[in-house]
Amino acid sequence: MRKQVLSLCAWGLVTTVARAQTPSQPVAGPEDATYLLPSERNTIEVFERLSGRVVNVSNLRYARVGFFSFDVTEVPAGTGSGFIWDSDGTVVTNFHVIQDADRITVSFKNGKSLPAKVVGFDQRKDIAVLRVKPEAARNMGKIPLADSSRIFVGQKAIAIGSPFGLDQTLTEGVVSALGRSIPGFGGNTIRDMIQTDASINPGNSGGPLLDSRGYLLGMNTMIFSESGGAQGIGFALPANTINRIVTQIIKNGRVIQPSLGFEPFDSSINRQLNIEGVIIRVVADGGGSARAGLRGTHRTRNGDIILGDIIIGIEDRKIRSFDDLLNTLDAYQVGDTVKVTFIREGKKRTLPVQLADMNVR
Repeated sequence: MRKQVLSLCAWGLVTTVARAQTPSQPVAGPEDATYLLPSERNTIEVFERLSGRVVNVSNLRYARVGFFSFDVTEVPAGTGSGFIWDSDGTVVTNFHVIQDADRITVSFKNGKSLPAKVVGFDQRKDIAVLRVKPEAARNMGKIPLADSSRIFVGQKAIAIGSPFGLDQTLTEGVVSALGRSIPGFGGNTIRDMIQTDASINPGNSGGPLLDSRGYLLGMNTMIFSESGGAQGIGFALPANTINRIVTQIIKNGRVIQPSLGFEPFDSSINRQLNIEGVIIRVVADGGGSARAGLRGTHRTRNGDIILGDIIIGIEDRKIRSFDDLLNTLDAYQVGDTVKVTFIREGKKRTLPVQLADMNVR
């Protein structure tokens, strides 16, 4: 039996791949092709209207020419897709597309290629925000966002991207399932992913998944595959998540992550002790947990180790791991107060805790 694996869909270039060239002949619009079915005309219209906002993102790294040489050259380390977010030249893609890049270039449908700088990223959600010269995005407009909480299984899904470096490639399918929890980049879980049978291949990472109106359903991120190629099971980050993360990065240069204000033990400690939940190792001074009276782990005068409080619930959500905790807190904002359920000395207790910015000490 072949092993099924989840693959991030960025395409690492090992050999030279010829990029598809934009046809010199104009493509007939739907109004010129009266013999086409309404569904075909709709797909063509969406592609013609929005494909210019889909870009190819190249990850370039520096390498020495030879072992005994100090000369450095650029080598392609991979390529993926992305899309124009706004008229300021903001481009959204996956973090794994641009990870460890020494230089990033963004190529447009018209063949123009521009350098891009990283504005910020959220590695946990696999989202990166880039910026190119605003002139490149002039008059393009933003891809309108669908409300991803109101997507339906069975509705049309259109993917545009650069599979295997072949830019401006369209595939079509449907939304196959909703609310999927998938191991993401770095091993954390990404929840509420959209599953689609629109063909997603290496290089599609960071490209848009659109509905029949041309609204952004999500960003194509990974595939579930036996061979590494398309198997009819692709996953996209939902538009609502993208909008929240990208808006924060543009405004603050980073993601503001709500926190309870403590440091947990590594999950290996939970496994050793056969404990489910998040064990508090150290409570941060002045944080929400400290003000609420939560306790960290400490050692008695006799040398005995007393475990800190064990978080097992936030509001009505059960917390089994730190990954559960982070994903649950994603639904809240800094300043919100949440009901925290925990175990202390074998007894279940509940306290209100105000959330603070994880990155502020």
